[in-house]
Amino acid sequence: MDYLVNLSLLKPDPALDARVAEAGVTIRRPLAPEARLVTEWVAETFETGWSSEVAVALTRQPPTCFIATRAKKLVGFACHESIARGFFGPTGVDEAARGLGIGHALLLASLFDLKTMGYGYAIIGDVGPSAFYEKTVGATAIPNSAPGVYAGMLDV
Repeated sequence: MDYLVNLSLLKPDPALDARVAEAGVTIRRPLAPEARLVTEWVAETFETGWSSEVAVALTRQPPTCFIATRAKKLVGFACHESIARGFFGPTGVDEAARGLGIGHALLLASLFDLKTMGYGYAIIGDVGPSAFYEKTVGATAIPNSAPGVYAGMLDV
């Protein structure tokens, strides 16, 4: 099921920013020399299909991918505009770094970027943890959206 987010309702979250900074986490776009490191980390930590989407996001200028780092190590990533225009995802946070607000911060970075690009709404494709998206950004299910853009995709 795909979800819709009204980008005009997004607000910065200074408390989240402070929490993530307190944990020693930085959210930023990857630099070109880091592309291979990021795609390999995603493939090893999550799945190869996601690393392909990251590779696409990294080719855009500016990249439509954000990473979370802690002590010079990758701990999370989020992409948008990798599988379709206006879509958020994929995204993931290393298991050991969950619970620090990193996923929420990465989500907001991508959604604010989509808003800056001129979108009024963002689509979160093939949502897994729907309650997270509903709570954090007011996402709502798009009726009849399954399987969406993933229909007919090869098994990866």
